Amino acid sequence: MNLVHRIEHWGDTHHPRWLDVLRIILGAVIFVKGVSFIADTSILFPLLTKANFHLSILTAVHYIAFAHLVGGIFIALGLLTRLAVAFQLPILFGAVFFVNITDGFNFLNSEFWFSLVVLLLLLLFFVVGSGSYSLDHAMDKPGNKRWF
Repeated sequence: MNLVHRIEHWGDTHHPRWLDVLRIILGAVIFVKGVSFIADTSILFPLLTKANFHLSILTAVHYIAFAHLVGGIFIALGLLTRLAVAFQLPILFGAVFFVNITDGFNFLNSEFWFSLVVLLLLLLFFVVGSGSYSLDHAMDKPGNKRWF
């Protein structure tokens, strides 16, 4: 058994029920953040220019909004949770280490602390997986065929 399978097995066996509730809340928060980015895309342009993002800013805005919308739904439902988290991680690493850190580590920088908490929760769910109250778990029951 390689390292990835051992981490996945450990995460599946050590998953309390309250983590499922936390995963659903996290997915909903990420989805709402994606909706807010879609509603006002002008918010992202100054953030990405402040971070000296050298690729196409318009492409990054679309990636962030799409990843938050779809990833938030997938995380909340527990569908391909680790894959959805993997698409969120670059966004949150950028938010924590390039965008929000420019304002400093003070307690008044609430966006930094929010991004840091979401990043830590995403890392947690990347390790522990989706849990027993998820579509992944429902599809893994004996007799159900996997479609991916």
